Amino acid sequence: MENRRLWTAFLLVVVLSFAVLGYYGKEIYREAPPIPQKVVTTDGIVVFDGMQIKNGQNVWQSIGGQEIGSIWGHGAYVAPDWSADWLHREGVFMADQIAQEQFQKKFTELTEVEQAGVTKKLQAELRKNTYDPETKTLTITPQRLAAIKDNGAHYKSIFMGEEGSEKLRDAYAIQKNAIKDPERMEMMNAFFFWTSWACVTERPGQKITYTNNWPPDKLVGNEATGSLLLWTGFSVILLLMGIALLAWHHAVNHDSGPDNESLPKLDPLLGLQPTPSMSATLKYFWVVCALMVVQVILGAVTAHYGVEGNAFYGIPLSDFLPYSVTRTWHVQIGIFWIATSWLATGLFIAPAVSGYEPKYQALGVHFLWVCLLIIVVGSLFGQWLGVMQKLGFETNFWFGHQGYEYVDLGRFWQSFLLIGLFLWLFLMTRAIRPAFHKQQENRHLLTMFMVASAAIALFYAAGFMWGRHTNLAIAEYWRWWVVHLWVEGFFEVFATVVIAFLFTRMGLINTKIASTSVLFSTVVFLAGGILGTFHHLYFTGTPTAVLALGATFSALEVVPLVLIGFEAYSHFKVSKSAEWLVAYKWPIYFFIAVAFWNLVGAGIFGFLINPPIALYYMQGLNTTPVHGHTALFGVYGMLGIGLMLFVLKGLASRHVWKDGVIRFAFWSINIGLALMVLISVLPIGFLQTLASVEHGFWYARSAEFMQQPGMDTLRWLRVIGDTVFAVGILALGWFVVGLKVGFSVRDKVDVSIANHPSGRD
Repeated sequence: MENRRLWTAFLLVVVLSFAVLGYYGKEIYREAPPIPQKVVTTDGIVVFDGMQIKNGQNVWQSIGGQEIGSIWGHGAYVAPDWSADWLHREGVFMADQIAQEQFQKKFTELTEVEQAGVTKKLQAELRKNTYDPETKTLTITPQRLAAIKDNGAHYKSIFMGEEGSEKLRDAYAIQKNAIKDPERMEMMNAFFFWTSWACVTERPGQKITYTNNWPPDKLVGNEATGSLLLWTGFSVILLLMGIALLAWHHAVNHDSGPDNESLPKLDPLLGLQPTPSMSATLKYFWVVCALMVVQVILGAVTAHYGVEGNAFYGIPLSDFLPYSVTRTWHVQIGIFWIATSWLATGLFIAPAVSGYEPKYQALGVHFLWVCLLIIVVGSLFGQWLGVMQKLGFETNFWFGHQGYEYVDLGRFWQSFLLIGLFLWLFLMTRAIRPAFHKQQENRHLLTMFMVASAAIALFYAAGFMWGRHTNLAIAEYWRWWVVHLWVEGFFEVFATVVIAFLFTRMGLINTKIASTSVLFSTVVFLAGGILGTFHHLYFTGTPTAVLALGATFSALEVVPLVLIGFEAYSHFKVSKSAEWLVAYKWPIYFFIAVAFWNLVGAGIFGFLINPPIALYYMQGLNTTPVHGHTALFGVYGMLGIGLMLFVLKGLASRHVWKDGVIRFAFWSINIGLALMVLISVLPIGFLQTLASVEHGFWYARSAEFMQQPGMDTLRWLRVIGDTVFAVGILALGWFVVGLKVGFSVRDKVDVSIANHPSGRD
């Protein structure tokens, strides 16, 4: 009865949440900052046309897009936020113009009273909405045109490698001649102007800009609104309520765990002989380890570009491997290996749970592996071609670099990956279907397992909802469907169910308790998680209702894996005397690490930047990668490693594992991750936040601020954590190689295999 109520709650949450998400998605389409067909001056000079702005967006995407600086706060952190930087430079230029006209002085030379008068006149011109929806024409003054030309010359000198901009190029880690065609440069300037126009222009009939007064910049009148404070307070209240609800449920339904006598005497799950399709997943984990090592190397190179500009210890690496490429590959490969580990675990678990091996299942697993390799190699090479400006706009969109963080791969590779996900879903469904008839006690877990598996395939399709010329505000809406709902949403539900399956089959968690816990956790997580998508969209050209909804529901995103992780730890302590369970020590340790990083990375560091008033000043600062690294690797990466080790125990090891290398890898990875954040990235983020509050967001991201000696020292300090972390990853890879070669195992036969009726030496 209780599970029936939870299923009803699950359906209501999903249906109602997506109804609201869809309704306000429609509002985002309706109220997105308009792209004018023409930008003209009051004396009739045509400055830009709409196609130049749209093609300029494609130029920006082709050079790396959100992987080289950011727009509206979303993207990389070494180069400036181009919308904020353009806006401030435009404001400074025009303020000087007004000051010269009125006082024959520069703006900085005026008295406070004089500056106040100039600022008021400047804001009146910049913030007034002069877009005519009837003619789709945006009208600006000749004075603003002069500012546009000045900004255009500045950006041209940076991106096209002109003399005198070497220092800024190094500070921004932008390679020389990143853009080779003057016409493309003019287009990108048009796009940058439009993104900054949306930041300062007030919505019709309102006193806030299209981006809710973001970025903070007092010169142009962008200051925090009262609604930011209101909804921040409300989000804190909701957070406390959510924590209380989860704590109450956990206390009421807490199971102290099986006593030692009730534990199985033999390994009930992984002591079985692997089927051909289960054995075929081994090659997936070899790819996982290889990609993991490559990702760490690329991460080190990317981080180093932040201190040495366009070189790597004196080597002019950016000439053929620029920052935007290494960062793209670093982010994308991370997603590839984590997803591969999870998908391979699903392919392994399905026959293990059902006890059924469908015909040609192994062939399907092999074929899917080949497809994944083609997608990985093809998409990475296409992105390099795009950034090196070797592709046209259309070709780049399909085969090169889409420019959107986490979904950078070209549309062709994106389509290929979607087909692969549906093939994976087909393989999963046919393997696990018989379990529904045999295992009545697991029916709820099995159902949620299939729902999450289907959602993984379906929600990636949201990445096809934008085209080459889609308004950036609309593209961002759909991008976060992929990043938040696909990665942070249903992948997490899938992982929760997989862990519950493993622990119930091992006798560590009661099946009824596990089913109830998974259903309840999923309901609570999705109740906040689906509409919590909006917290990424506060300042991306969306209506103010999005801010209210995002603040309210993102506060409820208390990750349910924390409960599962702590429960796993408590059961592990109770059941240490079961000899066979010792074999699973390190996979379980990685699950415990998932619980820790869920609390710290996804919870504390996530909520640090989620409230509206916090994000107003922090969006696009180094506080974001603090959350990104500790949540993406700390939660999803650790979980991927834990699942991989679980499967490898069943696939590749008939002997006791040697603890030395894997122990070193575990602690080195976790300590290294903590060090890179605590002694480098987090202090930089806090100092940037102070600068953003005091001087404006543009200053917090400027070369003037970021290239100070103290900031440079903090960036260099990251080497300590990065090195410890990288050594741990290499040790993990070495350990996995040793499982195959033999140096990671002892001669002693594993009790979980030796004592099992079907076990063999």
